[in-house]
Amino acid sequence: MVTLSNQQLTVQVSPEGAELCSIRGNRSQTEYLWQADPAYWKRHSPVLFPIVGSVWENTYRQNGQTYSLSQHGFARDMTFSLISQTETEVWFRLESNEETLKKYPFPFVLEIGYRLEQQSVRVMWRVINPDSQEMFFQIGAHPAFYYPDFCSNTAERGFFSFDKKDDLSCILIAEKGCVALDKHPVSLQDGLLPLDIHTFDRDALVLEDRQISQVTLLDKQKQPHLSLEFTAPVVGLFTADVGLWSPPAKNAPFVCIEPWYGRCDLAHYAGEYKDKDWIQQLNGGETFEADYTITLYKEC
Repeated sequence: MVTLSNQQLTVQVSPEGAELCSIRGNRSQTEYLWQADPAYWKRHSPVLFPIVGSVWENTYRQNGQTYSLSQHGFARDMTFSLISQTETEVWFRLESNEETLKKYPFPFVLEIGYRLEQQSVRVMWRVINPDSQEMFFQIGAHPAFYYPDFCSNTAERGFFSFDKKDDLSCILIAEKGCVALDKHPVSLQDGLLPLDIHTFDRDALVLEDRQISQVTLLDKQKQPHLSLEFTAPVVGLFTADVGLWSPPAKNAPFVCIEPWYGRCDLAHYAGEYKDKDWIQQLNGGETFEADYTITLYKEC
């Protein structure tokens, strides 16, 4: 486990999956990141690569060949190499090998970095195509955060606010972890989305088409607890999706705010991997870079 620390925060990152495992406020002594109780969900903040979500029937096609890949891909279950570390920044690397090429037919270098910036954590992704042929991929985040002042005996959990005050729309998981494209309204009350035990009864709310670029989790008194800000590359090849999720029907004490560069398949999708919705593409020798920032308001 690698520990990063500054005056405001202490963070721990595991080389297993290059996963962020703890964000603790030095001022408040608050643990913000879910601590992976397997009764609810056994992970903290996995990196999703080379797919986000599920491919239909856990299989996909590329250049006429069929491959099998489980939900969210394999990077989260592999050991990354530590390539650099300071008191406030760390980088890990994962490279394709014989086993990954059996599941995903593209050579790759995946680098994951974490940097402390006062009361914020910047999470950085770098995907490198070391080959001469083009590659296709998706990448996403799945951080889980404790609800502030969680009480299992009450229905209310807090609120989400966004950098957009108008009503939003989402699509939903429809079948076998894959979505239907029917749009559903996400109605806001005074610009806020109330969170309660029924908000995620239908599983994840998936917001597409750059509707938002910031999500703030508020406590029950509507005070900011933490926020995620996320950016997309300047080229218009894709948009950033955000999934808002807590395990349905479990009354879980956490919620996930997930910036994605990709999305699960449409239910019954039978096309090629390279033609998936929100697929990312790199020519030979090119590099993809993206990041998002977690800010903890009590640690200012």
